[in-house]
Amino acid sequence: MAKPVYGSTNPSPAESGSPQRFGSVVGLAPEKEQLYRELHADVWPEVLATIEAANIRNYSIFRTELAGQAYLFSYFEYIGTSFEEDMAAMKQCPHTRKWWSLTDPCQRRLDGTPAEAQWLPAELVFHASFAGNE
Repeated sequence: MAKPVYGSTNPSPAESGSPQRFGSVVGLAPEKEQLYRELHADVWPEVLATIEAANIRNYSIFRTELAGQAYLFSYFEYIGTSFEEDMAAMKQCPHTRKWWSLTDPCQRRLDGTPAEAQWLPAELVFHASFAGNE
């Protein structure tokens, strides 16, 4: 894997400020795709509230297909000051744990995913902000 290269359109994590941007990828089990879509068409209010309380904004999940396999790509912005604490608090929410018990079986963990994670983190290599838009 190549070393990170930082510059004006790819600031180092120490320089990136707020919000911090996160992307990740996971496989999508074809036999569970319809269920996954149905769950995400009407996410439980308690789960949405937990995401918001964890200082996550602009959370999106995209679906794509590569070489005949379905994948999900997530993107969100974190505006808090202690990512680890906010993620730990999210993991304690019983509604979120129940939600994950339904969504995780729809996903296929990818090689290289950290043991404590469901989704494989992606490295930010480009970001541009324009006037009135962060």
